Amino acid sequence: MVDRRRILQATAAVGAATVISQRAGWAWAVGQGRAGTLDPTKIRKYVTPLAVPSVMPPAHRGEGGLARYLIGVRQFRQQILPSNLPQTTVWGYGDVSKPRSFRTPSDTIEARVDRPVRVTWVNDLVDSYGDFRPHLLPVDPTLHWANPPGGDAGRDSRPTFTSTPGPYRGPVPLVTHLHGGHSHEESDGYPEAWYLPKARNIPAGYATVGTFYDEFGAEFEQRYGAAAWKPGTATFQYTNDQRASTLWYHDHTLGVTRVNVYAGLAGFYLLRGGKSDLPPGVLPGPAPQLGDKPGTRYYEIPVVVQDRSFNADGSLFYPASRAFADDAGPYIPEGPFPPIWNPEFFANTIMVNGNTWPELEVEPRRYRLRFLNGCNGRVLIMKVSANPTARPAQADLPIWQIGNDGGFLPKPAKLQQLLMGPAERADVILDFTGLREGTELYLINEGPDEPYNGTFNPSDPATTGQVMRFTVGRLTGKDRSTPPEDLDLPWIKPIGPADNTRQLSLDEELGHDQSIELMLGTVGADGHAMPMHWDHPITENPKLDATEIWELHNFSQDAHPIHLHLVQFEILGRGVDGKQPPEPGERGTKDTVIALPGEITRVKAKFDLAGQYVWHCHLLEHEDNEMMRPYRVG
Repeated sequence: MVDRRRILQATAAVGAATVISQRAGWAWAVGQGRAGTLDPTKIRKYVTPLAVPSVMPPAHRGEGGLARYLIGVRQFRQQILPSNLPQTTVWGYGDVSKPRSFRTPSDTIEARVDRPVRVTWVNDLVDSYGDFRPHLLPVDPTLHWANPPGGDAGRDSRPTFTSTPGPYRGPVPLVTHLHGGHSHEESDGYPEAWYLPKARNIPAGYATVGTFYDEFGAEFEQRYGAAAWKPGTATFQYTNDQRASTLWYHDHTLGVTRVNVYAGLAGFYLLRGGKSDLPPGVLPGPAPQLGDKPGTRYYEIPVVVQDRSFNADGSLFYPASRAFADDAGPYIPEGPFPPIWNPEFFANTIMVNGNTWPELEVEPRRYRLRFLNGCNGRVLIMKVSANPTARPAQADLPIWQIGNDGGFLPKPAKLQQLLMGPAERADVILDFTGLREGTELYLINEGPDEPYNGTFNPSDPATTGQVMRFTVGRLTGKDRSTPPEDLDLPWIKPIGPADNTRQLSLDEELGHDQSIELMLGTVGADGHAMPMHWDHPITENPKLDATEIWELHNFSQDAHPIHLHLVQFEILGRGVDGKQPPEPGERGTKDTVIALPGEITRVKAKFDLAGQYVWHCHLLEHEDNEMMRPYRVG
């Protein structure tokens, strides 16, 4: 039985958590002057057209329609801020044969249901001399992380220090995860399967690959009869044997995901076709395709919303000290607190598809927007309003949600606002039909500038409370798409009855009322959390093809978006007893769910591929400091 007293204590603690969150928000507000030297109120809004991600070209297509890609990670400069301000040095993915294809967010991989895709991912973070590029952002070497300096014996560990270290400045480890994908273990982007670039100056004694890299490389070679992975690369194959859906890819290296993604490593992966999709013409389109001519009009657009802070020279700002967030201490090794890692970071500028506060000129017709919350830690609550600064804002255009992480919903949901945790996706239709030319509408954000727990103050309406602007132009052709209220969405095969139920915990280790680390674990027989570190023995081990219910008991003070690799799950309920039904936009299947403090969130999934995977919080700062656990199927 669940310890009701502990759950009720956690529920009561929401009030205290609000105070803590307000303190965190206050610390953030005080820190705005240190959140980069570029004042976000001085950045012009709505002067840059919304960039529409291009489609990633395959290197070639082999027998059976297998699309093969050669995709690298490189450093480059991009005009993220308006053109009157400097460019920003970032990282991104691109076609290695086309240097100008590198961008953040990166090109979209277009895939078809039941047609596999094979990608060779190249860590190309080297300069023109072949030397490795150090990280753009401060890396805390005191966490349990990839730790290349530890050599083969000390990699993927928490190193010890005799004095408080500065940021790591060595070669950067990478491994890419297809978020939402249904992949064998060697192609999932396991956090300990990272690899360094093939650089000429890797320091002697450094581990060049993670603990699982060689094992998974051999497994891939055996499974597909493929050539061995070459240094600085890994080749993954995505089966695409799942529902048509909005996926995305991003870095997933142990202990450095937050800074690798913040530097720019993310892109869309759109899976189309099969019985779980709708015929062409039913939904607004076209979407971008290979070979499109310049000026092609798109009525289906992938949209990733992220927050970033900048310095006056255009460079990205990310905290280089724990002192940015609070006065915690003493630091490792004199005390328990990591010297650089921050429990959360809320940047002061909103970036959409790689530009700050862009504008999209729309026709008076329907548009399909495939939203992704790509923020490290910010929960978004978005509305479409004619007034960008009023709070609470009036929703002047409904948001029709037709899909989420796992594909289409059972039926369209008419929403006044769209709540999205980090990593969640929402497939929506905005209907501008009948609006006069020149009408201006704004996508605004009422989510907090602090940790989300259900009770909060809205974000700053002058900065992070605004996302992008829609300006209505003239109609250029007839809209033949189906109105969202009339859509008949594809049938969803239910997940069968469960074979087992697990009780799992979300908790945090506190010191001096400040977070040392966030942790996952199990729930003991006495109803209390039993937190575990990343390297503790595996406790979640579903049998192959088992269907399980996972009950997520949140004993912490904040909400956490929990992501399970490999599977798409049904949300069964949440609340103090776990019986409150999911929201309309959460029905169908998902891979990420917001677990609120003081509540039990219940999900059900079928674990149908044997192997080692992970489940974790998708607040990236939490994930990087112990709020991630391995699990093994079979």
